[in-house]
Amino acid sequence: MGRADARRAQAQESRRAEKSGGIRRLFTWKKLLGVFFGIVLLGMGAFGALYLYVDVPAANAMAERQSNVYKYSDGTVLARTGKVNRQIIDLAEVPKEVQHAFVAAENKSFYKDQGVDLKGTTRALLNTVSGKGKQGGSTITQQYVKNYYLTQDPTVSRKLQELVISLKVDQKQSKDEILAGYINTAYYGRGASGIQAAAQAYYGVDAKDLDVSQGAYLASVLQAPSQYDWNSATPTGKKLVKERWAYTLRNMVEMKWLSPSEKAGLEFPAPQKPKPAQGLEGQRGYLVEAANRELEKQGVTEQDRDAGGWTFTLTVDKKRQKALEKSVDEQLESKLDREGSKVDAGVQAGATSVDPKTGKVVALYGGEDYIKHYISNATRQDYQPASTFKPLVLASALENESTTQSGNLIGLNTIYDGTSKRPVVGSDTPFNPQNEDGRSYGPISVQKAMNSSVNSVFAQMIVDVTPAKAKATALALGVPDKNFPERPAVSLGTMNASTWDMAGAYATLDNHGRKVTPHIVQSAEHRDRTVTPEKPKREQAISRASADTVTKALTGVVDAGSGSAANTSAYDAAGKTGTSEDNKSAWFAGYTPELTTVVALFGEGDGGRKQISLTGTANSGRANGGGFPARIWADYTLGALGGGSDKTFDLQDVERGEVPAPPTPSDTPSEEPTETEEPPPSDTPSGSPSETTPSETPTTPAPPTDSPPPTTTPPTTPEVPPVPGDGDGQPGERPGGNGAPPR
Repeated sequence: MGRADARRAQAQESRRAEKSGGIRRLFTWKKLLGVFFGIVLLGMGAFGALYLYVDVPAANAMAERQSNVYKYSDGTVLARTGKVNRQIIDLAEVPKEVQHAFVAAENKSFYKDQGVDLKGTTRALLNTVSGKGKQGGSTITQQYVKNYYLTQDPTVSRKLQELVISLKVDQKQSKDEILAGYINTAYYGRGASGIQAAAQAYYGVDAKDLDVSQGAYLASVLQAPSQYDWNSATPTGKKLVKERWAYTLRNMVEMKWLSPSEKAGLEFPAPQKPKPAQGLEGQRGYLVEAANRELEKQGVTEQDRDAGGWTFTLTVDKKRQKALEKSVDEQLESKLDREGSKVDAGVQAGATSVDPKTGKVVALYGGEDYIKHYISNATRQDYQPASTFKPLVLASALENESTTQSGNLIGLNTIYDGTSKRPVVGSDTPFNPQNEDGRSYGPISVQKAMNSSVNSVFAQMIVDVTPAKAKATALALGVPDKNFPERPAVSLGTMNASTWDMAGAYATLDNHGRKVTPHIVQSAEHRDRTVTPEKPKREQAISRASADTVTKALTGVVDAGSGSAANTSAYDAAGKTGTSEDNKSAWFAGYTPELTTVVALFGEGDGGRKQISLTGTANSGRANGGGFPARIWADYTLGALGGGSDKTFDLQDVERGEVPAPPTPSDTPSEEPTETEEPPPSDTPSGSPSETTPSETPTTPAPPTDSPPPTTTPPTTPEVPPVPGDGDGQPGERPGGNGAPPR
């Protein structure tokens, strides 16, 4: 190598040494340490800025969304409403050992930490950045923050927010508040959010009734709800959840929350099988609807209910409700051909059953299924109660101490003229209703007229009382003022009322005249508010003597009259049948000393927009009140009373009435000639029958109503359209055909 080459090599080596020394001088340990602290300080500054920048937000919409729970009177769940199955409860309602189970399972240091787990959060951030998906490792506080304030998105920004908010929440809220928020917002599987819904879903109990073993399972299932649900888990899933349950209990022992001997005595609490969500199908929707209508009157508005979180306990007796549904199914639905018969397809049943001492609605039947038929047949007021109104006419006569046209005090033994189509006397509005099958009874007692539901007798009786006074009595008893003119025709029940309304009126009779107002809400409770339903007034609507006299009359209807289908030796009963004009509705209203129930059938067409005849229901001819309604009533009452009752009516001061001298004609019923020209059909609506009489109607003064009519033959074709009478016939129908005139 020449001298020039040596110099070049030496120069290169010198440059390399100089460069290496420069790098070493640049990366000295002091400089590296300075950079590290600089990065730390920068990070702290950035975190400080983030801490100041990020506020604790308002709760997300899903976190506060709750369901409402409707319960039977015994506390069992009837239905839940709302999109989220959650009831937020106070931590005090959760047993202490169950609270500890959640802490033992998720975050043993919960009561001591500052709300965050930096190691777990760092691991989660690294996994998120590296694409490994969501990663746990959060404290109870962090999980609460994620559920209550944020979203489940696995992003770095959400994790950073979670960290900051958790620190702030831990400073502002107590540990109990945080734990309550956590167990109320967490998702447990089976559609249940929050511990109250989870307790019901897995064990069929309220959270307050969970034991430590069950609490440990619910705390364990949170880690993987779908994988750890015992009833759907794979063998591996079952093994894992059992291990998680045991781990939770070991931690409880370690934390001195459970003794080793207590732990040794615990068995794995396999949950019950999943049940379908208790929605509004079947009768539930009708019960919920009735409750909501009542809640509106009590000040719990639709807006209040939509906010969720309510527990509504109804007065409905679960066993009696099931008994009523069973009776309708067996006595009616099983006999109908809804697919193959046009008549059967339009048959709708409704019923309301009331405790006559308290007014509590113990059972209600609204229709075949709330999902299929939204109109509640129990509370609808678009049909006529027909002859179930006649007892109220008698009640008014007794209460007002009314007399017949001859001045005789009205009572059960008072004699009236039972001639069919007999014009009423003493009314400015002419009225001459037909009896069922056109039967004329001649002189007949009020008791027998009630038994056979004789239209002509009660048409005259309401005139003797005056329609105005009869209406006042009916309103006092609970009949609504709907299509209720003060005219003689209302004696046959031509106003509108529901089974609910009539159950209240009959329960008042059952309660010796003391007003009974049906109600279905027992209590309404919310975390922030409790509503105590207003107690219905219990004033005396009519005197006990009047009410008990009507009850005596109605026992005759069941024992020896049109309501004989309800007669049984298993209980003491009183009741009345009824069928409206053109057989559009059929009723049986009755009671025992312990229970008042009204059952009705309605003919419905065109999706509820039209009323049609029930004639031909289940191929049985006329569907009168003494048929399907009375049989449903009897079957239900027998079941609701547990097979019967030995209680009897305690009747006092029954009014027998004054009886005039025996009349000449025989009391034996006579048939009117079937050849008589049928009355022309009415063009007036069902609820508003025409009561005008043409000038051809005889104007000769009639004899006293409690004596036989003159032998003069009445016009064969009266132009007053007959108005429906009781539950066994319709105007203009021929005996033996599709029906018969009303009675």
